[in-house]
This record gives sequence, C-alpha cells and structure tokens, in this order.
Amino acid sequence: MDLRWEFIETTPAPAVMQLARTLDVPPIIARIMLNRGIDSMTGAKDFFNVDLAQLHDPLLMADMAKAVERLTRAMQQQERILIYGDYDVDGTTGTALLTLAFRALGYDVPHYIPDRLREGYGLSRRGIEKAKADGVNLVLAVDCGVTAHAEIALARQLGMEVIVCDHHQPSAQLPPATALLNPKRSDCPYPFKELCGVGVAFKLMQALYRHLQRDEKMLYRYLDLVAIGSAADIVPLVDENRIFVKYGLEQLNRTENTGLRALLQVCGLQNTLIDGGQVIFIIAPRINAVGRMGDARRAVNLLISEDETAALEIAQILDAENRERRNVDDETYREAVTLIETQCDPEHDTAFVLHQEHWHSGVIGIVASRLVEKYYRPTVMIATTAGVGKGSVRSIPGFDIHHALSQCADILLAFGGHKYAAGLTIKTDQIPTLRQRLQAVARQMLTDDMLVPKLRIDGEIRLSEIESRLVNFLKALAPFGPQNMRPAFVSRGVRVAGTPQIVGNNHLRFHVTQDNKRLDCIGFGLGEKIALLKNGKSEIDLAYLIEENTYQGRTSLQLRVKDIR
Repeated sequence: MDLRWEFIETTPAPAVMQLARTLDVPPIIARIMLNRGIDSMTGAKDFFNVDLAQLHDPLLMADMAKAVERLTRAMQQQERILIYGDYDVDGTTGTALLTLAFRALGYDVPHYIPDRLREGYGLSRRGIEKAKADGVNLVLAVDCGVTAHAEIALARQLGMEVIVCDHHQPSAQLPPATALLNPKRSDCPYPFKELCGVGVAFKLMQALYRHLQRDEKMLYRYLDLVAIGSAADIVPLVDENRIFVKYGLEQLNRTENTGLRALLQVCGLQNTLIDGGQVIFIIAPRINAVGRMGDARRAVNLLISEDETAALEIAQILDAENRERRNVDDETYREAVTLIETQCDPEHDTAFVLHQEHWHSGVIGIVASRLVEKYYRPTVMIATTAGVGKGSVRSIPGFDIHHALSQCADILLAFGGHKYAAGLTIKTDQIPTLRQRLQAVARQMLTDDMLVPKLRIDGEIRLSEIESRLVNFLKALAPFGPQNMRPAFVSRGVRVAGTPQIVGNNHLRFHVTQDNKRLDCIGFGLGEKIALLKNGKSEIDLAYLIEENTYQGRTSLQLRVKDIR
C-alpha cells in the first residue's frame, strides 16, 4: 500500500530559524523540537532533563488514600492478599512489580493470572471463587477490573474486598471496588491520564511506601519492569511515561532482576545496549508468548525468580513458546489474508470482521495488527468455540474502535479496551450482524483521507547533514513511542551504490550516496521495491529513520528505509 508523505510543519520557517539561532543548533534540530512543542530554552530543558523527582504525587489519584489505608490494615492484621493480574506484558510486569515490592516489605503475596483460553480477559468468576476457597480477604487487581462489575460484586458477596489498578476505559458506572485506581476516571484529578497498568501499580506502591515511611527509592530497582510494560502497551511516551521508560531502560541495562538477566541471555542481549525497540520486538514478545500459548504465570514466575538455574529454564521455555507462537501467527495471517482477498472488498470495505473456529485466540490480536498494517482498515479477528467468539480488535489513527464497539454493544456479550485496541465476546450467530453494523459505523466515522496510510516526516535533509550532532540529538530525544515518534526524514536525489539485495523475509538491503557520503540502508518488508533501485543510473527519493546498527561489535549509522520513490 502506497504511503502518503506528510511533512510536519507546525511552525513557519522564520520561527524555525529563530529557534535555531537561539539554541545554536542546525535548523533540522530546531524543526524537530518545534514539531514536539519545544519552542524555547526552558522547554528544551524541561523535555531533556527529565528526573524521577518530577513524578506526580500518587495521592492525587482518586481513591489512592483509600487503597493505601486498606492495604496497610491488611498487612497489619495479616490478612490474605491476592494479586490478580492480566496475562499480557503489562499485566505480568505489573503483577511481578507488586509481588517484589510487597516482598521487600517482608510480606509474601501470592498471585493469580487467568487462563486466556478458559477464563478470558480480566477478573473471572472462576478466579474469584478460587480466591475465596484459598481464604483471600483482599484482591488487588492489576491491568484489569475497571469493567468487572459482576465479578467484583461476586467478590463482595463472598466477603472479599477488591482494589483495582487499571488504565482501560471505564464505563459510566464504576464497579463496587473498595478503591478503584484509574487516571481515566472522569472524577480523577490525577494530572497524567495515560499510565498503563504497571504504571498505576507503581504509583500505588509509591504511595504505600511513603505511608509506611519506607524509602520509595527502593522501588526504582523495579523501573525495568515498568519500562517493559509501558513500552509493550504502546502508551504515549510523554510526561510520567517518558520518565518511567527513560529511567527504566537505564535500569534494564544494569538489571538486578534474576529473571530478566536470564531472558536477556536467552535473547542474546546480555552484552547489548537495550533500547525501546528491542523491548518491543525481542523482550516483550517472549513474555507475551506464554500467556498467548498457555500459562502466563510462567512469565510472572520468571520475573520474580531469585534462582538463576530456574530462571534460565523458564526463559528458555518463553523463547521456545515464542517460536511456536510465530508459527501459529504466520499460518493464521495467511488464512486471514485469503479470507480478505476472497470474501471481502479490500478497496472499498471500511472495516474487516473475520472469524474461524480453529483460530488460536492467543495470536489473533497480533494478526489483526499485521492486517491493519497491510490493508490499513480497522480489523476484528474472532476465534469461535461452542457458539461463542472471542475477538481482538485493532484500529487505525483517527478511528476510536472502543467508541465504535459501544455502538454495537447490544449484540456483544462483552467488550473493553482502548481507542485503538480492544477485545470482545460475541455469540457466533451475531458475527454477520457485527460485520454489517461495524461497517456502517466506520462509513460514518471514516473519511477517504483517513483510509490512506501516512508517513509523517519531520524534514528534508541531505545525507551530508547526518553528522554527529544530529545523531547525538536523536539519542537524547529517545525513548521513542506515541507522541514522541522517532523522527523521519526525506532525502531527494540520492544515488544507489552497489547491488541491492533481498535478505531475510523480503527485506531490502542497499547503499546510497550523496555529497560524497555513503550510508547503509535496510528496508524491512520492502523487497518488492528492488525494481526502483537501478545501480548508479537513477536518482531516488528516500524516506527513512536514522539509527545505529551494531554488528559483531562494530557500530555504524544505518538508514531504516520507510519508503522509496
């Protein structure tokens, strides 16, 4: 699918030159800063000099004081607490953080992760009843619970209380929890709304440690878990999330966590400077895999382990299950593409709703994301069993899929999630109706322009402008993610040097030259564009990201190509 190159021009050229002179930086650096709202020396200092001391007061969050008081009473009276987490990376890192933070206080708290296939997402009746049978007094839910009205009511009926640490979109009426921590609550005055589940869990522990007059800096050793959960959940990397991920990546590179050290060893990252990209594409999928393919408790057990031998064994299991997950993922993707090409209209349909009985519910979210990348349409993937379908939904920029599903709520058994990712449960015989209804909603909400994928570009430069000052600035701009994406550039009239090659899984590797500067290029999944690269005979326009590539101990600059014209 062709990309539309969309230059970000938030500020006119004279203002760019003014900031460049004020800060004594090249115009392209000033342009990148202005595109991110950094328009002064003070703004630059605020953005780049982030500090853990800038974290917001956790007691600003609605119900935080209630949660701390209830946890303190439970610990003093030796009540039985249960941490109830979700099976994804955010949920498992949040569960591990809470377990380790309580352990450091001298209080061992067991955890429960629901079985993805048998129980589905979040608090379940089965989980609540097991907690009661185990003598639990207080359930502490992380990365789930904000929509669990029936399950929390059941817990109360059985004589248990529930504290919720969640970040998913709440409904108009909140469930009857003793305390419900979620910055997205309409009545919550917390100044930052975009924490993920492990981020909310960290704030709870921060408040609890303060209340108990324990040094909250003890919690900083767990920021590697917060960084992994936040990066994997694709939250906006601004405000507290930027602080968490920046310091969390630093902690990850010197981690004291036995399980993470074992996982890094299995991934071959033990001697590598780890950045956000490696978390998202290498570390997080392995943590996710055991929850997708089986029992996610193994991921938590890895992250809380203090035994190096046991941790290495679990890390190897995670790695093996990730390979199996990829095989199932690829087969499901091929089947889904065939369904779209034979039973849908990829050019004119505004949304896809696909289902098969034999699909594995653990991989359909990943496949939906791949289909959105290929076709640029909101996509619902549903795996059905015994007349009931469990679905994963992924969307495109500008289309609030949670809002769209709310308009189909009368035909759904349940749904929940975010603006761009959600889950649902539906009776199989209602799937055709969902397809019609979602198409109608999408036609109302989507414009033709919204259905064209866009590559947002910070500026046009020549290859000779890629020098150490720009590279060092880009490093300082990290970590990258939503609302602080890695800057993209365009260079026009560059020449291809040498012979381009297709490597790996349809990746394009080649070299370009301009102004006597030669750079390596890699275009992931761009093998079909090799015909555009005529050795030394034509000039091309290149859209790309600038990054460093380390191979066999040698680090060099590399252009990660996004598009070629």
